[in-house]
Amino acid sequence: MSQSGLDDEELFGEAATEIRADVEDHLAGAREALPSASAVWDVEADNTLGVLNGLRTALAVEEVEAHLRDAKKWYTIGERADAFEDADDLADEIERIEDVLDDLEEVSDAVADLASAIPELRGELEELHAAADESADGTADGE
Repeated sequence: MSQSGLDDEELFGEAATEIRADVEDHLAGAREALPSASAVWDVEADNTLGVLNGLRTALAVEEVEAHLRDAKKWYTIGERADAFEDADDLADEIERIEDVLDDLEEVSDAVADLASAIPELRGELEELHAAADESADGTADGE
């Protein structure tokens, strides 16, 4: 084998190592960007809307999505180049983070729906009770 062939193999090996490191770094960044369990469980607020808004903030996923996208991008490049000897651990970690991200997005959508529905419900209940109070006051005055 020629010297340039050895150099190419060495360069490819280095590139494969760097690609794997990039995937691992982005996966670590995605894990770090995930909310902590206490951030979605322990909330402090004076009312339901405050709880929902705090939860919605805790469920923000933009940074997780960005890191996961970069991890998948570099993983795909490495896979297509057949640069990994064993990348099952990377694929498994990508899948685990994708699953959690899907759950976060689903819960976030539900929280957003509740955060917009609760004030409407509160308004309807206030109107209903105010009308009932007015009706009761009118009946009491008329007797």
